[in-house]
Amino acid sequence: MEAWVPLFDIFMNSPSPDFEASLWLRQSFNASSTPTITTGSFLSLLTKPCDAVVADSSSPRTKRVMWVQTLPSLVQSRILSFLALEKQRFCSRDLSRLARNVLSGDGEVEFWVKRAARNLLDQVSESSFEWISSLGLDSGGERATEEFQAVPDWLKDAAGDSDLLLPWLPVSPDELNSRTNFVGCGESGDHSDELVADAGDGEERMDEMVEEIEIVQSKYSPLDAEVENMAATLKSQILTCESSSKTGDLAAQIRELCLQRGVDSFAILGLIEPWEADDEAASVLISHLSDGSEEELGWPSQVLCSIILPKLLVLEEPASRVLVTATIEYCKLHQRAAVYGLLFPLVLRRGGINNPICDVVARIIRECLHPAHVSAFFQKLLCEEEHVRSFICLPRFQCLISNELAWTESLFNLLQNILNNDVHLTLDSIHHLIHQVQELAGAFSESLKFGNFLLCLVTKCSPFLKSYKISLSEAVEQTNTLVTKSILSKLSVL
Repeated sequence: MEAWVPLFDIFMNSPSPDFEASLWLRQSFNASSTPTITTGSFLSLLTKPCDAVVADSSSPRTKRVMWVQTLPSLVQSRILSFLALEKQRFCSRDLSRLARNVLSGDGEVEFWVKRAARNLLDQVSESSFEWISSLGLDSGGERATEEFQAVPDWLKDAAGDSDLLLPWLPVSPDELNSRTNFVGCGESGDHSDELVADAGDGEERMDEMVEEIEIVQSKYSPLDAEVENMAATLKSQILTCESSSKTGDLAAQIRELCLQRGVDSFAILGLIEPWEADDEAASVLISHLSDGSEEELGWPSQVLCSIILPKLLVLEEPASRVLVTATIEYCKLHQRAAVYGLLFPLVLRRGGINNPICDVVARIIRECLHPAHVSAFFQKLLCEEEHVRSFICLPRFQCLISNELAWTESLFNLLQNILNNDVHLTLDSIHHLIHQVQELAGAFSESLKFGNFLLCLVTKCSPFLKSYKISLSEAVEQTNTLVTKSILSKLSVL
């Protein structure tokens, strides 16, 4: 157990546990003084049976659990994520058994632990049932262990070739030349078309492997007169409705019209204009329009971008408590819809976000999304490729949203809030932020919010800023705020 204490310390305290745990594991494998550190011994420790006392409403009871289940939920989810990342180092059979045992706790398993266990199980599970026919039932676990430790067949065949490019690289010179027959700049050849075709095939295969929903900006479709009349009636009733129960009935009618008639629900919502309802009526509508399905996009995103998004895009004063509360409760149930139907279009608002919008976005992120999802969201947001920042929006509100990120004081304030909530940005995100800091330091030289963001960035991300020390110092020297000297002081000790 003592040999694994540094690794568990990484899982508990590290801002990037997966990277540091992988590095520690590789270093431990290379060290001859630690023979007890093996992948098998680590899994044995995690799956070691223990007696845990469960606090019941009537009386405490003892339950038999694995040792890993006695750890805090945060540590459990990080360990399972690490095992999914480093699955090649471990026996798939043991990882599958561990994930299934964690999931067997049902309602007692914390949400993020359950999600990490499901991800691990998906990573190590077979994609089909063909493996059953080739499984030797009489060999038991020994065959699985031998297959895990065996050298792949393709590497054995390649290693047997005497004509190798390098002793440690089983690739022949002919094979290398056939794979790198590129046409230089200004040259012509028949291989360029083949390369383009191969790239296209690779993209098609990737689309088949990754189940990713393509998000496009919706357009109106023709509707018959009966449907248009029903939508117009619902529109007038929403504006004049004064009872919460009546508003709930209208929400049921809207859902039936949009989902059960085989029509374009986006076009229907555009005719009904539910965003024109007051905040209290809007909160009732959004709470009754959830269809209870597991779909993360589609209808949930349309509800958000047709009721809540139009109100927040033009927000100039603090949003009402009833609207924010209803929005947060809905976003907790539909997190992906919240990202593409609300957060992306809000942050990409033309002219940039203001303080009221910043407050709403910060609260949604803090209360509805996991820190890892927030990090992924900002990685896409800061990316320079526009197609990565896709969003869902009604056509009439597209004019309020830009394809480029507008940098305002409120946006820097939002980023500061994210960093203060212990969201660990990726290295790619940090690189883009530092690039923007260099570009905008002169324009925000007197801004205290910009200075506070820089101070927070240097404090929270200091381990990743050593290579940016000089460029950051030059940018900070252009500012003149109360925190300029503090920032320079922290940069000097990097």
